[in-house]
Amino acid sequence: MQNFNDLAAFAMVARERSFTRAAAKLGVSPSALSQTVRNLEERIGLRLLTRTTRSVAPTEAGGRLLRTLSPRFEEIEAELATLNELREKPAGTVRITTGEHPAISVLQPALKRFLPDYPDVQVEIIIDYGLTDIVAEGYDAGVRMGEQVAKDMVAVRIGPDIRMAVVGSPKYFERFPIPQTPQDLTTHKCINMRLPTYGGLFPWGLEKDGREVKVRGDGQLVFNNLGMRLSSALDGLGVAYMPEDQVIPHIAEGRLIRVLEEWCPYFPGYHLYYPSRRHTSSALSLLIDVLRQRGS
Repeated sequence: MQNFNDLAAFAMVARERSFTRAAAKLGVSPSALSQTVRNLEERIGLRLLTRTTRSVAPTEAGGRLLRTLSPRFEEIEAELATLNELREKPAGTVRITTGEHPAISVLQPALKRFLPDYPDVQVEIIIDYGLTDIVAEGYDAGVRMGEQVAKDMVAVRIGPDIRMAVVGSPKYFERFPIPQTPQDLTTHKCINMRLPTYGGLFPWGLEKDGREVKVRGDGQLVFNNLGMRLSSALDGLGVAYMPEDQVIPHIAEGRLIRVLEEWCPYFPGYHLYYPSRRHTSSALSLLIDVLRQRGS
């Protein structure tokens, strides 16, 4: 290693043609640099630099050595620059726990923009309706509605407020009357959802003029995913309580009918959260920036 350091010192002096300028670039004193080059010359038994009071120039041997060393040092510097780029280039896996709706409505559109720009980043999304301990389970972040985020977490809003919708198909409402109040839902076939968080069927939260009603209607179907609830509603098997954005296209095309719209309030939008005391990887930080733009 001493030889490499001495060779680098010699090359700097030979290029600069000055011990003073070379010493300034290397951060050493001119006298120390002069002694380094002299020690190198003594070890190889050849004079490499011609010194005068006004100038420094390579000897024939020094010129030959410089021509050999220069491209090698350039290659090393270029490789170090490449390694530095790799260090700064986001890479690795980001693990996120989330519910199905935010995965579809928020994360998927963001990943469509994010992943092509960062090919060395992998994102693992686990659908989980429980309030997972992301630290204990080894997740980098989680996504939940704002009101469900623990106080000791950093929370970033990543989506607008959410509104739900009660819907059924025209075929269904040919057989059952359109409900006028939340209580009317107790006579309908409700397509329900079971979540571990609630320990039972997910209640339909309805509200109007400050009056809040939690509906747990009966029905023949219970699911734990969006897709089958939506398909069952389209098939005329009952009424469903769905995120508004998932049913609006079907309402517009007449495949679903919306009821009790005035009873459907907005809920706090989704937030991405992560531990406040943990170092955030560059990959997660960049993904957060993309998601934050959607939530603003």
